[in-house]
Amino acid sequence: MSTRNTAPLPDPFRLHRGGELPGGVIAYETWGELNAARDNAVLLFTGLSPSAHAASSVQDSRPGWWELLIAAGGALDTNRYFIICVNSLGSCFGSTGPASIDPRTGYRYGKHFPEITVEDIARGGHAVVEHLGIRQVHAVIGPSLGGMTVLAFIALFPQAAKHLLSISGTDAASPYAIALRSLQREAVTLDAAWREGDYLPESPPRAGLALARKIGTITYRSARELQQRFARTPSAEGHDFAVQDYLAQQARKFVDAFDANCYLRLSRAMDLFDLTQHGDPATLFQRSSLQSALVIGVELDQLFSIEEQSRIADALRAGGVSTTFARLDSLAGHDAFLVDFASFDLTLRRWFDTHSPAGVNHAP
Repeated sequence: MSTRNTAPLPDPFRLHRGGELPGGVIAYETWGELNAARDNAVLLFTGLSPSAHAASSVQDSRPGWWELLIAAGGALDTNRYFIICVNSLGSCFGSTGPASIDPRTGYRYGKHFPEITVEDIARGGHAVVEHLGIRQVHAVIGPSLGGMTVLAFIALFPQAAKHLLSISGTDAASPYAIALRSLQREAVTLDAAWREGDYLPESPPRAGLALARKIGTITYRSARELQQRFARTPSAEGHDFAVQDYLAQQARKFVDAFDANCYLRLSRAMDLFDLTQHGDPATLFQRSSLQSALVIGVELDQLFSIEEQSRIADALRAGGVSTTFARLDSLAGHDAFLVDFASFDLTLRRWFDTHSPAGVNHAP
């Protein structure tokens, strides 16, 4: 899958934990128009697996993963804001990653792609902003992995955003989340087709990647939602129960779309992130240009707990940043930002309605 735009990375792009990438690029898509003051840009980072195609456009009419939120008159109103969504460095949807060609060899990077971090993903987003000639974005926003990346973005570029929105992220991965992701990666690497990362593009470790996605899907949704949706309904696909059909469907979609080496790199990057490696979080926020923040958590999120969201909000407040902490009651759990659009539309709309740049009119 390709995206419409790419921005060059500094060449070479030196990575946070060592190594470098020559001729790297970050894929991105945009919606709306940058105003004359260049102060209405909203930078959006994604979760682990989405592309930069967060919404449909004239160039690409396919619905995006935030289709109902990024629109004229929407919560992220394209009549008011210039929305920039970036595909993470290390992903497989247009940005440089393990599935890309290494210009030094002419072959796919594969297992030779260097280790990446959340900080590297944040720097990739900043490279896009610089490429577009924007000195400071109105807001930086991200869910899940993106919710971590926005914190790294402020730690690395303290004057690059006026407002921060962290959704179902964390300032440091919990042992619970690390344990789950380690099992997911193990499922991939134990697949014989993985071949120590040297698998052929036409013969990826499908079984291992499918199992990893099934494990992930269980953590993305709440037990209460699975009970309500499926109960003990019999399978229609040859399993014992319908919930198994659901896991198989999610796995098939993921395996057909995502590269295994990209998955391994991004998954480990989430485990490695710890905001305190950059200093005391409150001090980091105090030194930044942040005027306000919105932290959104979901009560039934078992992967990034509501306590982790509260910790982020507390650090922002301790740093003198006016912070709203929204606790959402959604059965969807961690995946609520992808499915419970009514709750997120209301929360985001209220926040953006009171934090518009000067001269940007509110939607009617």
